[in-house]
Amino acid sequence: MNTPFVYGRIADKENFTDRKEELEMLIQNFSGLVNTIIISPRRWGKTSLVNQVVKHFETNKSIRICQVDIFNCRTEEQFYQAYAHAILKANTSVWDDFIASVRKYLGKLLPSVTLTDAAQTCELTFGLNFKENVLTYDEILELPQVICKDTGRKMVVCIDEFQNIHEYDTPIAFQRKLRAHWQRHSDVCYCLYGSKRHMLLDIFNNYDMPFYKFGNIMFLHKIEREEWIKFIQTRFQESGKSISPEACGTIADLMKNHPYYTQQLSQQTWLRTDYESNTDIVNLAFQDIVGQLSLLFANLIDTLTPKQINFLMAVADGVTNFSSKEVLTKYQLGTSANIKNLKKVATEKDLIDILPGNKIELQDPVFEYWLKHIYR
Repeated sequence: MNTPFVYGRIADKENFTDRKEELEMLIQNFSGLVNTIIISPRRWGKTSLVNQVVKHFETNKSIRICQVDIFNCRTEEQFYQAYAHAILKANTSVWDDFIASVRKYLGKLLPSVTLTDAAQTCELTFGLNFKENVLTYDEILELPQVICKDTGRKMVVCIDEFQNIHEYDTPIAFQRKLRAHWQRHSDVCYCLYGSKRHMLLDIFNNYDMPFYKFGNIMFLHKIEREEWIKFIQTRFQESGKSISPEACGTIADLMKNHPYYTQQLSQQTWLRTDYESNTDIVNLAFQDIVGQLSLLFANLIDTLTPKQINFLMAVADGVTNFSSKEVLTKYQLGTSANIKNLKKVATEKDLIDILPGNKIELQDPVFEYWLKHIYR
């Protein structure tokens, strides 16, 4: 049978756990057309959360949900193409309707629609050179509002990996253009999220940036230990196996309630269990995961300077006052002036997360264990 735990892909249906408050808030925001920004470290389940809310609205004919993934969009032109394609696809149900909508709303842009396979997936391209006719930008950015006015429906546009726009050729000018259009839309709201927490914070929480105060910022938190215990035990029972609450708690503790890793360790424990699991099986599965990732971590360490490595060691040890003389000496961090730069580098590499109260922790719990118990 299929394993009852999911990681590395969207968790839905029975594979999705908790997030009750976040689900309720997002449903309310979507219903009220409130712009929402979701911020959290990588692999905490942002996409799975949004996907759950999208399913909630599947039978709601008055609101259309559009999902745009711009992970592979490295230029503004690619963004516009993916954006227009997703908007039109979300508002049509069959192939012929999609082509008709392209002609109706984007006909002046000389669009071309190509059928790519027997399943009738398609690729939308434009004949005009975007750089030579900037008016096309405005038409595409106005597309959701135009469609809503035309159909009498509301729309929610969800954009994943939104931080990628920060790396376009003229990111600030592009962000100004997006906000100038989007803030005027009365029948559309936007849900923006991605996997680079520090970049999203810079886009939405920096007073000097165009998207400052654009909408409701939702900071995801880790799923609580007790919720994980209930979820893991239930999934074991549904598959005909059993696991003690103690073993479930060990899984959550070893992975520090990290959604991706907690699901992974649960899966590896389940695979090693014939009938009844225990903490010994959990620990064996955990050591196997550490062993599988050791080469990856070793390669990562090779890209860091000695001071950067020492700073991560200090974070792993739970240090809070990095500028104290004792800490600077113990971890060979140099002077206190180095700390700001060390934090900046570790943040940009997505190695650490700065939590409320200025507390710092390593994003990856397995990497933290490896640093303390193998690398050291």
